[in-house]
Amino acid sequence: MTHADFLSLIRQNATNAAILDRAPALGLPDAWLVSGSLFQAVWNSLTGRSLDHAVKDYDVFYFDPDTSYKAEDAQIKRVGKVFADLGVDVELRNQARVHLWYGNHFGDIDYPPLMTSCEGIDRFLAIACKVGVSLDGQERIYAPDGLEDIYNLHLRPNPCANFSAEHYATKTARWLENWPELTVDPAVLV
Repeated sequence: MTHADFLSLIRQNATNAAILDRAPALGLPDAWLVSGSLFQAVWNSLTGRSLDHAVKDYDVFYFDPDTSYKAEDAQIKRVGKVFADLGVDVELRNQARVHLWYGNHFGDIDYPPLMTSCEGIDRFLAIACKVGVSLDGQERIYAPDGLEDIYNLHLRPNPCANFSAEHYATKTARWLENWPELTVDPAVLV
């Protein structure tokens, strides 16, 4: 599949399409629709399921140097109102402040500060998860390792600094329940 094919397919999930259409007007800096709702739409298409099957939430990253909780919370509330009618969980996270809470949330795992939203995408636990579509109206794809793992229904660990075999195993087990066609490599980094 080409990037155009990928964009066409993910837009067939009505929530993805709504986010891609509405988000540019929000003016969020360095904003991206990322990960699950994208690769899971492809998996669902390839396996004959509805395009929103088992999509837990819709993750949106942005990057604002204001790392205060108050600033992020205000954006979360503003974005929540824009997408409230969709009836889904749109999770907005300022990537500039992830390092402030990541260790406490995920068990004291080191998470150095990020400089861009794409650096946050780079730190997803599996290669297939490392995908985003820009929310600036241009719909650029960021997939530093390509889209092949997504199309091949293949999950393999991402050798990033914050990799956790335990979290990888938990996520891949959930995904296997919903997409038994997946091939999952063990959580061993070489």
